[in-house]
Amino acid sequence: MSQCSRFSLRRLSASLGLFLATSSSPAWAADPVGTGPELFGIPVDFVLFALTLLGVALFHHHTLRVALTGLVVITGYKLLLTGFHASPGLAGLVAHLQSEWVVLANLFALLLGFAVLSNHFEKSRVPDLLPRFLPDDWKGPLALLVLVFVLSAFLDNIAAAIIGGQIAATVFRGKVHIGYVAALVAASNAGGSGSVVGDTTTTMMWIDGVSPVDVLHAYVAAVVALAVFGIPAALQQQAYSPIVRDARKGLRIDTGRLGIVAFILVAAIATNVVVNLRFAELADRFPFIGVSVWIAILVSSLVRSPDWKIVPAAAPGALFLLSLVLCASMMPVEALPPASWQSALGLGFVSSVFDNIPLTKLALEQGGYDWGFLAYAVGFGGSMVWFGSSAGVAITNLFPQSRSVVAWLKGGWHVVLGYVVGFAVMLVVTGWHPHAPHRAPALESAAESVQTRPWHEGGRG
Repeated sequence: MSQCSRFSLRRLSASLGLFLATSSSPAWAADPVGTGPELFGIPVDFVLFALTLLGVALFHHHTLRVALTGLVVITGYKLLLTGFHASPGLAGLVAHLQSEWVVLANLFALLLGFAVLSNHFEKSRVPDLLPRFLPDDWKGPLALLVLVFVLSAFLDNIAAAIIGGQIAATVFRGKVHIGYVAALVAASNAGGSGSVVGDTTTTMMWIDGVSPVDVLHAYVAAVVALAVFGIPAALQQQAYSPIVRDARKGLRIDTGRLGIVAFILVAAIATNVVVNLRFAELADRFPFIGVSVWIAILVSSLVRSPDWKIVPAAAPGALFLLSLVLCASMMPVEALPPASWQSALGLGFVSSVFDNIPLTKLALEQGGYDWGFLAYAVGFGGSMVWFGSSAGVAITNLFPQSRSVVAWLKGGWHVVLGYVVGFAVMLVVTGWHPHAPHRAPALESAAESVQTRPWHEGGRG
C-alpha cells in the first residue's frame, strides 16, 4: 500500500474515531435504547454509516479495511452510548447478533459457495462453447443479459450474476466494460425481482406470508428496465471488446463439472422451496440454504475437486458485504415513511447504498405496500451502485476494476435510467394496489379505506 493510501485510511479512521469521541462527551445525554444524539437533526448513527459509505466510495482499493473500520466505530458507538434495538451494552450486542446471524451466515456461505460453483462452471468449458450460439454483433452481449435475467428467475441472483460474469469473461476475452458489468448485476437483480426464489428479499416476503402471485407483476417493470439498460450496455461492450465469433475447434464439455453446477443449484433451490413451504417458522433460525450449498459442494468434490484457492480469494468480498449489512442492521430505522408508490420508489434509491434486507423487514412489519412494486424497488435498486447488492459484490471478485462508485455510475448510467423508466411503466400499466398489512389484521379496515382512493393518491384505482 502506498504512503498516500495509508495516510488517507488513517485520516478516515481518525475522523471516525474523533466523531465517536466527541459524540460520547458529557454534552450528549444518552437517549432510550436504539436512539441517541443527532447532528443537524440526523442521528449520529446515520452520520457514521454515511462516513463509512463515503470511505468505500473514495478508497475503493481498500474497501474491506474501510468497511471493518466503520463496523468497529459504529459498534463501539452503540455500545458506549445508544445501545441496540433490544437492550443497551454488551447484552444488546449479543442479542442483535443472535437476531442477524442467520442472514449473515447464509450470505457468507452463498458468496463463497457460488465462487466455487463459478470455478466448476468455468472448467466445464461451457463458456468457451457459447460463441457458437450467441450472435456475433451487439445482439450477442444483449442475448447474454437476457440469459442472466431468465436464469435469475429460477436461481439465486448471486449465482446468475456469477455465471453471467464467467461467460462474459470468456466470450469478451477478459475485457468487460464496467457499464456491462453493472448491466449483468442489473439483469440478475431484475430477473429475480418477480420470483420468490430469485432474490433474498422476495424470499423474505414469501416466508412472511406474501403470496408469490403478489410479487409477479414486478416483471412488468423488470422487462422494461432490461430493454432500457440492456441495449446501451450491449453497444458499450461490443465497442469495447467484441464478442468472440467462433468457439474453439475440438472443444469438449466436461459433463461431470456441468452436472456438479446443476447439483449445487438444485440443492439451493430445493432447500429454499422445502424450507419455505414446510418449515417456514425455522427459516430465520438456521442458515439452511447456505449449509445445503456447502454440503452439495463437499459431496461433489468426491467426483471433481474445485480449485480450493477460490475460497480465500472470495472471502474478502464476502466479509466486506457482511460488514455493511451488519452496519445497516444497527441503524435506528424504526419506521419507514407511509407506504405509497413514492416511498417505494425512494426505497429503490436507498437500496443502492443501504442493505435491502433490513429495509424489506421494516416494510413487511409496516405493511400496506404493493409487494410487486416493493420487490422491484429493493431488488433492482441495489444495482445502481456496485456494493448495493450481494450480486454486485460477488461479481466484482471477477472484475475488481469495477469497485469504483464513480466509474460504476459513469459506465452504468443506463441502470439508473432503467430503474426509473421501469417503475414508471409499471405504475401506469398495473397501478398501485396496496395490500392490507398481513401481520396486523386489526389494521385491515384502515388499509381497505386506502385502497378505495385513486392510485395517484395511494389507492387501488
